[in-house]
Amino acid sequence: MIVETDLLQQRFKEIRKWSERICQPLQTEDFVVQPIDFVSPPKWHLAHTTWFFEEFVLKNSREDYQVFDEQFSFLFNSYYESVGEHWIRSNRGNLSRPSVNQIKAYRQYVNQAMENLFKDEISREVRTVIEIGINHEQQHQELLLTDIKYILGNNPLFPVYDEAFEENPLQNFKSNWISVEEGIYEIGVPAKSQEFSYDNERDRHKVYLQDYSISNKLVTNREYLEFMKDGGYNQVLCWHSDAQAWLEQNQIQKPLYWYKIKDEWHQYTLAGLEKLDLDAPLSHISYYKAFAFAQWKGCRLPTEAEWEVAQEKFEWGSRWEFTESAYLPYPNYRKPEGAIGEYNGKFMVNQKVLRGASVATPKHHSRPTYRNFFHPDMRWQFFGIRLAK
Repeated sequence: MIVETDLLQQRFKEIRKWSERICQPLQTEDFVVQPIDFVSPPKWHLAHTTWFFEEFVLKNSREDYQVFDEQFSFLFNSYYESVGEHWIRSNRGNLSRPSVNQIKAYRQYVNQAMENLFKDEISREVRTVIEIGINHEQQHQELLLTDIKYILGNNPLFPVYDEAFEENPLQNFKSNWISVEEGIYEIGVPAKSQEFSYDNERDRHKVYLQDYSISNKLVTNREYLEFMKDGGYNQVLCWHSDAQAWLEQNQIQKPLYWYKIKDEWHQYTLAGLEKLDLDAPLSHISYYKAFAFAQWKGCRLPTEAEWEVAQEKFEWGSRWEFTESAYLPYPNYRKPEGAIGEYNGKFMVNQKVLRGASVATPKHHSRPTYRNFFHPDMRWQFFGIRLAK
């Protein structure tokens, strides 16, 4: 128990420091920008992940704990309705106050309180919530990077975030199809597993799969450019009805962050504006586009069960990969009691499952059973395409 507590404390420190490392290249002005409603300012991420530990750990574990600021729960609660009211998501960029320095002070205050908590014996229930909080902050670290990219990528100067950030790894291997035989397989996390997982990954259960094949490579920029040159955006038989309405309403004719300059395609990356690497995996693509491209290729997207069963046979981890599966509960899904029950269960509607991880995913935060989920029009994350047939 003592060793486990020590490891948990060490992990807490490392994760908290990494969030601040992500924000280190930013200027003060970058911390407050919110160019669109689904992007949160970096300052808000830093505060919200801190509020999580204050609200769900410290307030419930220490009778003598004094909150840093009574107003912060309203400002930095995201969507936990059972905890209380919260600030409107689309207006997070209006929070010029509290200042960045106040948020840094808030993090230090809660970090110190957590350090004091680790000196005492911690119950299993509290340890569980701390572990959720650590993984929750890692999720926000990925969001931090992609939100920062959207903030800087919509600046006409195309500022460099980090020249050393490599977001376009090459797939230096031959393309082929991996065949999987018809049969009954198991997916998900076993009920008695001691490894961390979210409630939406449990319980392990059987699925029946027909014969199928899945590509060992992700779709590249070169392949998607062929789709565009072939008039793919105008081939109505490739697109869902909702997708066509989305294309027309938003006048979309290319992937996010692609720019044509002097008849050459460029891509904004966290390392700055670069010529489009044709052999790099496609990224920042919506489910709508992923589906349309697969139709154009005479293929389809894999289901999440097909992806999980085959994942040991191909490389993954540079792009979140769209599946054809709706985000739904597994058999015997049990939503946790209290506010933590709002973490995943309330979002199981109108969303698609993505599998894998991305170049923005923190280390030790990916696993084959991880179920990410987004609305079909979203594309600001590092989303990619793996085909099946």
